[in-house]
Amino acid sequence: MELRSKLMELFEGKFHQDRGVLLVSDLSHLEGQSQTNDVFSDKWTKYSEEDEKNQERLFDFQKRWYLELYDFANEDQLKKYLEKQAVVIDAGCGLGYKAKWFADLSPKTLVIGMDYSDAAFVAAEKYKDVQNLAFVFGDIADTKIKDGVISYVSCDQVIHHTEDPQATMIELARILQPEKELAVYVYAKKALPRELMDDHFRELTKHISKEDMWEMSEQLTELGKRLSELDVSINVPSIPLLGISGGEMDIQRFIYWNFLKCFWNDELGMETSISTNYDWYAPSNAERYSKDQFMQMVRKAGLIERSFHTEEACHSGRFFKR
Repeated sequence: MELRSKLMELFEGKFHQDRGVLLVSDLSHLEGQSQTNDVFSDKWTKYSEEDEKNQERLFDFQKRWYLELYDFANEDQLKKYLEKQAVVIDAGCGLGYKAKWFADLSPKTLVIGMDYSDAAFVAAEKYKDVQNLAFVFGDIADTKIKDGVISYVSCDQVIHHTEDPQATMIELARILQPEKELAVYVYAKKALPRELMDDHFRELTKHISKEDMWEMSEQLTELGKRLSELDVSINVPSIPLLGISGGEMDIQRFIYWNFLKCFWNDELGMETSISTNYDWYAPSNAERYSKDQFMQMVRKAGLIERSFHTEEACHSGRFFKR
């Protein structure tokens, strides 16, 4: 009851609960967002039924990457950081494993996991015994949270799946307390051939069944695996007009970054790799950004750089509110 009371103090309006989840948003009426939400409901519900060992491998991989993406030297540094925050939101929490991680690291912090898919219900059931963790079904682009009440907003690998990522960043900045931080990640733009193919597919995916998308994701994973097993590198010439970087490159990576996402990770295994390819191709909302475009988004939201990270896959960082 105490957790529910604290949670309700943060939100505006009247809401109801279902299966241990606070519902603050109706289903989206926007075609792209509705389709994207359905995709992630499908993905996360299906993945929650995977072998526990597969899930733990993914969760451990993502935790290690999170520390790198947001400039935490180690888990202990993240723990000390979270212990200074009163209320934390994992905006777009999926199955809630990062929200659970935050809650475990800082038991006196109220942690909220918000998602606009059925993953919120799956996470609430799985982590129902965690005393400082609550899950919300809601649109992170319209959180219904009061102004300036959140101490730390983590929006990891999600904002590009919203209908208007710039508006979503402004919304997440609105709920943030002054001088506190938003941690956010966006997809990076790739080479021109890959971008053209990805843009073309964003429209097609609206008309392809989930079953066909899963089949294609399995085929792409097998392609990525076979290319990796070739263990062949090539010396790629730089082609600036196409955005293709030169240098020594594994053949799978060359195709992956420049022409076709065919994800394969031996550590994560077949099922997680299939899910990763589905995650890329199935949602119709999946924007990509140059570094300059990303930083322009940050500035428009009234945020200032605290740390910044960039690599071929993404741009990320922690940005504080003026």
